[in-house]
Amino acid sequence: MATSDVDLESEQYEKHREAGEILSQVRAETVERVEVGESHLEVAEFAEDRIRELGGQPAFPVNISIDEEAAHATPSIGDESTFGEEMINLDIGVSVDGWLADTAITVDLSGNPELANAPAEALDTALEMIEPGVQTGEIGGAIEEVIDGYGYNPVVNLTGHGLGHWEQHTEPTIPNRAVSQGTTLEVGDVVAIEPFATDGSGKVSEGGDEEIFALEREGSVRNRQARQVLDQITEEFRTLPFATRWLDSSRAKMALRRLKSQDIVHGYPVLKEDAGCLVSQKEHTIIVTPEGCEVTTD
Repeated sequence: MATSDVDLESEQYEKHREAGEILSQVRAETVERVEVGESHLEVAEFAEDRIRELGGQPAFPVNISIDEEAAHATPSIGDESTFGEEMINLDIGVSVDGWLADTAITVDLSGNPELANAPAEALDTALEMIEPGVQTGEIGGAIEEVIDGYGYNPVVNLTGHGLGHWEQHTEPTIPNRAVSQGTTLEVGDVVAIEPFATDGSGKVSEGGDEEIFALEREGSVRNRQARQVLDQITEEFRTLPFATRWLDSSRAKMALRRLKSQDIVHGYPVLKEDAGCLVSQKEHTIIVTPEGCEVTTD
């Protein structure tokens, strides 16, 4: 799309901004509730309920990633987990009519402030670079340099991403390390930039737990419970990720197994570093403007 064709005051961008405003408020309120002994489930449900109260919808289940966990961890139905002296990443998203905002922050209760600071400084550095024409590989190089300067590794197989309409991950990809080939950012791009830092190897792998799912394709199923769950997914969540605990069915887990076996939904396994390692994160959503960028989740 030519720069002259992009109207940054159009309804689409206003809804991105509205989502960002809601998200900024909810993030601040949620961080205040993260304390040793507090419930993961109560914190997640507080954030998701506040998003709805403020006029949005959760764009995905609140991610509460602990220590070596990097992404896709969310409380299960009846989860009794509580916070300890840990490194905690909160990743929260808001949808306003399918237009999205995405943010994340580390709450460090583990006594490792430098690791928590590393992705935050890397994100600030990246934001200063954003303008039309910048290459995403250059942004990744700057992120890597800052995190390296703290003595940690960027998580290289997790990236920032574009945000589409009812699509949580679109092009362009924003790497967390220098790459020789990247995408040129243009006016109107809506992008979530999210550096991850770790004292581990810098590569995450899939764990066995799945509490987050998303619709893969349209399909029909004979089983009544699975059909009811599929109807709820397509009506309420469309193509956005959802949590098992959001489903109304008392047999949600069984229904999801059926839908997954038919490739109608797919799961998001929890992504982890090696046991004993820590992962930190910071994320903002931005709109690329002619002069630089506008941070919608500030």
